[in-house]
Amino acid sequence: MELTVLAAEARALMRNGRRAVLGLAGPPGAGKSTLARALVDALGGVAAYVPLDGFHLSNEQLDRLSLRSRKGSEPSFDVWGYAALLGRLAEDGTREVYVPDFDRTLDEPVAARHRVPPEARLIVTEGNYLACDLPGWREARALMDRLWYVDAPAEVRDARLMSRHTGHGRDAAAARAWIDGNDRPNADLVERFRDRCDLVLRLSTDAG
Repeated sequence: MELTVLAAEARALMRNGRRAVLGLAGPPGAGKSTLARALVDALGGVAAYVPLDGFHLSNEQLDRLSLRSRKGSEPSFDVWGYAALLGRLAEDGTREVYVPDFDRTLDEPVAARHRVPPEARLIVTEGNYLACDLPGWREARALMDRLWYVDAPAEVRDARLMSRHTGHGRDAAAARAWIDGNDRPNADLVERFRDRCDLVLRLSTDAG
C-alpha cells in the first residue's frame, strides 16, 4: 500500500477536531519508525511522532532487574509510563508536550527529544509490543483509535537488524548472537498478537 494511501487513512482518523492516536506495532526491523516518520512528514504539522523507544528502562534499572541481556524485550520497557503519556496526549491537546526517545549511540533513553505541539491532531506512535494483550500494553492499546501491524520479510528484517547492531559497536558474531537470542524471541512474542491489529502492512523496502 502506497504512502499516500496510508496518509489519507491516517488523516481520516482526525474528526471533529479531536486528537486521535494511530499505533504501529510489529517485530524488530520491520520498518515501524521509518513508516511513522514518513506519515508524520506527509501529514505536516497536524501529526506528531511518539516512539515507544523513549520508554526503554535505563541500563542502571536493567542491571537492577537482571534484564541487560534482554534489553528491548517486553519487560524492559516502562509500559505504564508509556500508557500514561498516551492518555495525557489523547485527553489534553492544549499544552505542548515533550516526549523521550532512545539514543542508540548512548545506548540509553533521553528526555524531551520529540515535541508534540498543541496543534497536532494525530499522534503517530510506534513500538514492538503495542498489540500485546498483556498488562499495561492492553491499557495503552485502548487509547489508540487504530493499530496497524507493520511487517517485512524475515530476511529483510534480519539484514536491517544486522546493520543496526554492527553500526552501533557490535562485531558480526555478537550481532548475530543478539539477533538470535533476543530480537528473534521478541519478534515471536509480537507475532502472537498481530490479530489484535486493524490492518497488516508488509513492507519490503525502507521506502515503505
